[in-house]
Amino acid sequence: MIPRTLAENAGLDPIDSLVDLRSQHADGADAAGLDAYTGEVIDMEDEGVVEPLRVKTQAIESATEAAVMILRIDDVIAAGDLKGGSSDDGDDDEMPGGPGGGMGGGMGGMGGMGGGMGGMM
Repeated sequence: MIPRTLAENAGLDPIDSLVDLRSQHADGADAAGLDAYTGEVIDMEDEGVVEPLRVKTQAIESATEAAVMILRIDDVIAAGDLKGGSSDDGDDDEMPGGPGGGMGGGMGGMGGMGGGMGGMM
């Protein structure tokens, strides 16, 4: 993706640039890369264009930290949903009419429902 994006941003034909680059890599030129100024495939080591291992290591560490943080936030949200959902599941331990018990406040036309729906509002 990086060579393609570089070719597009440099105004080069990305398909031709990638074909040239891949043929150089297939011939064993592992350090071959695209020159954004000329559009030629050149040896990046000769031009002094290198990416240190430290940059890659830092990128992987940062991505891992971000993923762990997202998973922790997701766990907190999921735990909150479980805690909040367990009190609304209609346990048999509660008195009819919701918290506080009692049978008052029923809805008209609901017959024997009493105040069961009143606690949900």
